[in-house]
Amino acid sequence: MSAPVEHDAPPVGEEIHLPGPSLLPIMTAVGLTLTIVGLTVGLPFLIPGAVLFLSCVWRWIGDTRRDIAQLPPER
Repeated sequence: MSAPVEHDAPPVGEEIHLPGPSLLPIMTAVGLTLTIVGLTVGLPFLIPGAVLFLSCVWRWIGDTRRDIAQLPPER
């Protein structure tokens, strides 16, 4: 017979936190892509891409900070 298998499960009552669905990663990638294309093509792609990229990164950081602040303190 085989020995019993031990599982590393979290203690009962501990929550696992997962972030909600978001379009920010996709929009950040689009902004970065437009910025890089704008470096070779010109300002019509560079400026909107940079604005989109920076605003998405700013919002993403803010969302992450709020999520971390809502986590329960460590014991």
